[in-house]
Formats: sequence, C-alpha cells, structure tokens
Amino acid sequence: MHPQLEITPQTALIDVPRSITLRGLTPGQQVTLRTRTVRGPQVEWTSEARFLAGADGCVDLTRDAPESGSYSGVSAMGLIWSQTQAIAGQPNDQFAAEPSAALTTEVRALVGDDGPEFIGHFVQQLAAEGVTRREIRDEGLSATLFTPATPGPHPVVMVLNGSGGGINEPRAALYASRGYAALAVGYFKSPGRSDYISDTQLEYFETALQWIHRELQPKDGFVALSGQSRGGELVLLLGSLFPDMVKAVIGYVPSALVHCAQNACDPAKGREGPAWIFRGKPLADIWSNNRTASWAPWDEGPEPRRHTAAMLTALQDADAVERARIRVERIAGPVMLLSATDDGSWPSSLYGKMVKDHLAANHHPYPVEHHDWEGGGHAILFPYVPTTHLTYAHPVSRRLSTSGGTPAINALVNEQSWAAVQAFLARATAAHAARAR
Repeated sequence: MHPQLEITPQTALIDVPRSITLRGLTPGQQVTLRTRTVRGPQVEWTSEARFLAGADGCVDLTRDAPESGSYSGVSAMGLIWSQTQAIAGQPNDQFAAEPSAALTTEVRALVGDDGPEFIGHFVQQLAAEGVTRREIRDEGLSATLFTPATPGPHPVVMVLNGSGGGINEPRAALYASRGYAALAVGYFKSPGRSDYISDTQLEYFETALQWIHRELQPKDGFVALSGQSRGGELVLLLGSLFPDMVKAVIGYVPSALVHCAQNACDPAKGREGPAWIFRGKPLADIWSNNRTASWAPWDEGPEPRRHTAAMLTALQDADAVERARIRVERIAGPVMLLSATDDGSWPSSLYGKMVKDHLAANHHPYPVEHHDWEGGGHAILFPYVPTTHLTYAHPVSRRLSTSGGTPAINALVNEQSWAAVQAFLARATAAHAARAR
C-alpha cells in the first residue's frame, strides 16, 4: 500500500474541524507535515510538525501528538492555530483580503528526510453556499448584511467590532452561515465614518436597529447584539439604552463600564476624550474625575505593554466606577459574557463578573451566562484561525501591546466560545419565540 494523505472534509465552514491522516506508512516512520495559507498579497501563514507513524502505519492528527514542531499535544487543528507569519513584518491579517472569502490551506507531508512528498489541501468557508452579501449605506449606515440561504424571516444578529474599527464581516458571514441574518456595522474606520472612535454618536446605532426591524423584519422580532472588546462594551450599552429593540446581548471580552476614547482616539481630542455621545452629551466614563486613574503602568511599563495595568488603577475609585457603570439591569433579554483571566487589553474577567453580579443583585429576569477562561487572552475569535500573534501594534495608536494568553489556550477558547455562543442563541431565540406566541 502506497502512502495516502487524506483530509476530510475538504471543503466546509471554518468552524468545522478537519481530519488529517497519512496512511500506508511503516510503523515508527517519520513524517513532517507543513501547512501554508495565503491570506492576501504578501500575507502567508505557515506551520510545521514532525510525527512518528503508529503501529497501524498511520499518522492521525485527531489521535497523535507531534514529536516536535509548531505545537505540542494532540490537536486535530493544531497545524492551523499554531501557524505563524511566514515573512517577518508582513500584515497579520487572519482572513483573506476580501474579509468573507474562503481560505485555502495547502498541506505537504514529507516521508522521512528525503522520501516522497504528498500534497493535499482544504478550504475553510466563512460564508456557506447560498449566503448573500450586501453592502448597506442607507440612512448614513456603513454596514454589510449577510443573509442565510434558507427562506426567511430569520432572527438577526448585529455585529460590532472593537477598537480596531472596521466592519467585522468574517463573524457576520459565519453567523449567517448558521442561520442568522447578520448586519456587521462599522462605526469608525469604515466607509463614510471617522477614522477614530472619539465622539461616536449612539443615535447611529439606534438608526441601525430601526433599519433592522423595518427592513429585515426579524423572526418574532428577535435581534441580538454581538460585539467584541469596545464592541462588547457597546453592546451592553446599547442593550441598556434601547431595550425595546434588543432581545439578547453577547459581549466578547466586554467592559462593565463606559470608557473614554483610549487607544482609538482622535489625537487632536486625546485618549481621555469621550468615545460615546448620546442625545448631545458625552457619557460619563471611568476616567472622568477619577481620583486614582493613571496611565503610568501603560506608558512606562515594559514592552509589550499591558493596557489592563492602567485600567486597574481606575477601578480603585468607587465613585468613578459607579458613575461610569453601564446600566445593564435595563437590558430586556438574556446576556452572555465571554472573558479570560490573562486579558492584556483590559480586565474582561473582572468586568464580566461585575456585570453578572449586578444583574443578579437586580434580579434580572432572563438567563445570564459568564464564560471565563483561565489563562486566555483578549482575542476571542472563532475556530480555527492562527492564535500565535499575541503582540501587536494597535491598529489606531500603533502602540505595541500584548493581548495575553498563549496560542494553545486561546485556540481552545476560540473553539469553546463559539460552541457556547451558538447554544446561547438557540436557547434565546426559542425562549423569545415562546414568549411571542
């Protein structure tokens, strides 16, 4: 029997793990597996690991740990999450130049040091067959709508990015692939919008929610908000301000408090300037009139810096914390909080606990879930993408920082969090439908 490289499924959604197996080997034979994923012009991610064939003459990544290489331990998709940038200094894009486009990974298997080489590939889709993409520029919106292939009406998820700005098309495409109409809304660093988070008018999101209800006519009126980082802060804030239009909230590494513009600020207005304006007035944020807040742990800390260190100084002023607290008790639906204990960007684990505790103290009548991963970092995405880029230059301020965690733990968090989100949304939509009858 000649060696055969098998990859199944060869084409599927990005959240589907693959089985990578090399059969027909001599027991104990050495095999080197290499991957290469091209994600844009001059953007390549690669990995490599060396294995020994088992007694059955197979190398099976669902069963076998590598002897050496890019990752350790048994991990069916270890060759993907352990990928690193092939060229130093290249962009760290984890998705294609067209954000919702599929990704193709080449797998090469070299038998021995100079034996035959076998080549295979697999495709990770963000948008399932039949999912449609449409740019939305109505009423000043800067957004992209992804619609499932199945007949509507559909429950809707509004997707918001964090302090990097832009339109989060990959997550919206995956939500649509799992049955939700998804509107990814850009609020800065997107077409027609400011380059900075400073002075963002919250009425803009009110317009987006009104547009969703009017134009998409969600199934049973169900609209969930999903946001990460500053977007996680924002979805809790919007759920509290517009409870009649929001039926569930998913906060990825969110804040329990309103924050100032910080690293995404307009330099002319400064990092302590307001991020959010509502009804013509800036919202009180944690840095406003704070007696203990200090940027020194961030400004003067060793590279790569941890923004969390500065955030913790601000939490020592109880009066400022209360003034800046997001009134989450006004949210009229279930709440999911996803956080990690080694978050380098801000203390999302503590923030998640603060939100959960406050909802409990106010007898929130809907389910509240807080998933908090020990040792995980700020970048909670979805399966299966590289998790090795822990140190980065902030997309707006360009300051070097770390998001925290380790590649292996962050990969596990990506996998477990996406499963939890899908289960949460399934329960939330079913419960809302039952109430709507």
